Amino acid sequence: MRILVTGGAGFIGSALVRRLIEHTEHEVLVFDKLTYAGLLSSLEPASKSNRYGFVQGDICDAEAVRAALADFQPQVIAHLAAESHVDRSIDGPGEFVQTNVVGTFTMLQQALGYWRGLPDADKAAFRFHHISTDEVFGSLGETGLFSETTPYDPRSPYSASKAASDHLVSAWGHTYGLPVLMTNCSNNYGPYHFPEKLIPLIIIRALNGEPLPVYGDGSNVRDWLFVDDHARALQAVFEKGRPGQTYAVGGNAERRNIDVVRAICASLDKKRPRPDGAPYADQITFVTDRPGHDARYAIDATKIRDELSWEPSVTFETGIEQTVDWYLNNRDWWQAILDGRYKTERLGVANG
Repeated sequence: MRILVTGGAGFIGSALVRRLIEHTEHEVLVFDKLTYAGLLSSLEPASKSNRYGFVQGDICDAEAVRAALADFQPQVIAHLAAESHVDRSIDGPGEFVQTNVVGTFTMLQQALGYWRGLPDADKAAFRFHHISTDEVFGSLGETGLFSETTPYDPRSPYSASKAASDHLVSAWGHTYGLPVLMTNCSNNYGPYHFPEKLIPLIIIRALNGEPLPVYGDGSNVRDWLFVDDHARALQAVFEKGRPGQTYAVGGNAERRNIDVVRAICASLDKKRPRPDGAPYADQITFVTDRPGHDARYAIDATKIRDELSWEPSVTFETGIEQTVDWYLNNRDWWQAILDGRYKTERLGVANG
């Protein structure tokens, strides 16, 4: 198949592209604006293939999207382009509304026009796959799981913008007949993760001898999904999923934030001991909590397991070890980001 991946230079998008180039015969076109978190270096392993292409473009630019669709003639649009960092959405919600809501509307409109012009057989085979987040469902108590039927209850500007985009995708499916698919995933982690997110942030700050900030008392719980497992799930959904369906994708790995941080510290203690011999956990510092910080997320991934035979293959323990190893072995990749784009400073303390 020919697959157009919006946001393909981002963390999850690049993992999907690398997987498709390495493990399939699909042709892939990345469509990415290359904002601060879009990194061509994350696509370098795929870029040598003659089945890979790249177009720099903005999903809010209807003409650029139309041209990419007309030139590449995809059978699948995997729509990952989004502003994704909750803390940044607190400081500047407007960019999230523009990219996640207006950008998704633009993608849907251009996809609809393109799809309507296809021959009947190609129309039937086409898929618009929208990749979203479990954060649209709000916050869980100590028990229970998010599923495909959980009511929406977004709490941050980020999750509200993703909820809006989810509803647009569903509406274009119901109203116009566009063959849409949707996935809502739990927190991803793994190689090539932009350093503003929790796991790479902690690894990098630990190695640099800096305080390791943990929001509140560290009791907030997330379900962690290794990014390569997520890429496998996305492939399964757009290859075999039923149009009009949503699939929840989780890692079966609930952990408190403080336990994630301690696991990273323990791994680094073994692999790269501090010069003074002290444990990295000594660098943990509790800081004022994020405004509106959701208490717990957890995913029931029964549907994608039963219908598409997907389940996570990487345990949290194994995934953390692999992730720490990758950051230890690829300092050039993340140091370039720190030097030019992001200083690991605290975000999300402004009032919009």
